[in-house]
Amino acid sequence: MECKVRWTGDGMSFLAETGSNHTIVMDGPPDAGGRNLAPRPMEMVLAGTGGCTAFDVVMILQKGRHEVTNCEVTLKADRADTDPKVFTRINFHYRVTGRNLKADVVERAVKLSKEKYCSASIMLGKTAEITHSIEIVDAA
Repeated sequence: MECKVRWTGDGMSFLAETGSNHTIVMDGPPDAGGRNLAPRPMEMVLAGTGGCTAFDVVMILQKGRHEVTNCEVTLKADRADTDPKVFTRINFHYRVTGRNLKADVVERAVKLSKEKYCSASIMLGKTAEITHSIEIVDAA
């Protein structure tokens, strides 16, 4: 996996080009020379982690032939007050929608993501206390 990040020369705006040929713009806040036109790099880390675990949960449920129709993960994070301002606490709230989904099945999918599959959350768990909550919505 590779990624190239370059400064656009405009304030604190950066352009990332991924190995899969996608482009992402990142920007800083106005008080740091940015123009607030795009997500901050640490927001991208959090968003990527949410995407990683949501992907896992949906894939695990689908492989188990469960009728999952939607999966949302809301992440709320705290960061250290001093540099490096790493994440210190992150709560993952899963809102999984489907037909006849059982709590133990969804909990197992989240646990597998947390402990085995989601590289991003496992990596962040080295500096942050990670908690999970689950909400199941019946689509019937």
